[in-house]
Amino acid sequence: MKMRVLLGVALTAIVLGGCVSKKQYELLQGEYREAKESLIECNANGRSMEQMIKDARKQNDELKAAYQSLKNSLDQSLEQNSQGNVNISKLVDEINASNKYIKQLVDAKSKSDSLNMVLTNNLTRSLSRDELKDVDVKVLKGVVYISLADNMLFKSGSYEVSDRAMETLSKIAKIIKDYSDYDVLVEGNTDNVPINRTNIRNNWDLSALRASSVVQVLQDKFGINPSRLSAAGRGEYHTVADNTTELGRQRNRRTEIIITPKLDQFLDLIDKAPETSEAQ
Repeated sequence: MKMRVLLGVALTAIVLGGCVSKKQYELLQGEYREAKESLIECNANGRSMEQMIKDARKQNDELKAAYQSLKNSLDQSLEQNSQGNVNISKLVDEINASNKYIKQLVDAKSKSDSLNMVLTNNLTRSLSRDELKDVDVKVLKGVVYISLADNMLFKSGSYEVSDRAMETLSKIAKIIKDYSDYDVLVEGNTDNVPINRTNIRNNWDLSALRASSVVQVLQDKFGINPSRLSAAGRGEYHTVADNTTELGRQRNRRTEIIITPKLDQFLDLIDKAPETSEAQ
């Protein structure tokens, strides 16, 4: 602005003065040139400053965009991290619950195995040497099987329990009463020789009647709670030996007393199994 004023004064002096000395003219001409150069430089600087401002604004806009992008990425990362922490926490809870459930199952099985072993030992010790010839005791998959030969329990073709069997059944009943948390299934089995009795239709009838007779003796004679007892006939179809020989048929004619932990205890554990959910 100052340069424009000086230039205007110099030009006015030339025009109005009309006649000036050479020295004054040269002085004014010098000042004019300086003023003109200053104006050109000032204009150039002004244009450069405008460009700098324009460039600065552009850079500022780019920085703002970069900042917003980084902020969006950070917000997304924090959200994902928060969700990840929630999923990890859920997974840890599910693992802990599963471990607890597995421990309960292992403890229940260990308890059952231990009780079965004690039950078997007690039963074996209570039976005489002669009784053990007709009684087989074993544990399979956590279940105690007491297999009684039919020639000890019944007369041929009969389902009435013999007096001879009462002492053996009394010893078995005592063990059963000592283990009140166990259920008792009595299964009757026959060989494949058809039955020839007017009041018994076939081996299905005979096996079921024999199982029912043993159950009633355990209940009526030895006081076993009937709610713990079940009777089943399996006929000739659950063999343990070959029916083509007399010895095989003799082994197949048997009554099994099967002692198992109450199913309700294991069903309760199954009901308590921890639920799992997919990680999101």
